[in-house]
Amino acid sequence: MPNESDRLATLRKLLDAEPGDGFLLYGIAQELHKLGRHDEAAGFYDRAIEVDPKECYAFFHKAKALEQAGRRDEAAAALRAGLARARAVGDRKAASEIEGYLDEFE
Repeated sequence: MPNESDRLATLRKLLDAEPGDGFLLYGIAQELHKLGRHDEAAGFYDRAIEVDPKECYAFFHKAKALEQAGRRDEAAAALRAGLARARAVGDRKAASEIEGYLDEFE
């Protein structure tokens, strides 16, 4: 079974072949977050959001990464942006989960 570093290397290699793949960007962000590389993860969540405007959960996980990096105000801003995006694209489940997390900040 590959370890997290192997998974990250594999995802990065796949991303080299498909640089605009939102799923790969999100996967890399998730792996970086697991590795405690929160600032770098937040950047990859941003890239996933840019590539796939309907990817609402990237906002949620970006906020988690920012919170763990001690960037609480930015985390709350990411949640507000994610909530607006989820509502705009009609993703009620994501909107509900993002709103619940945002309530913890306010």
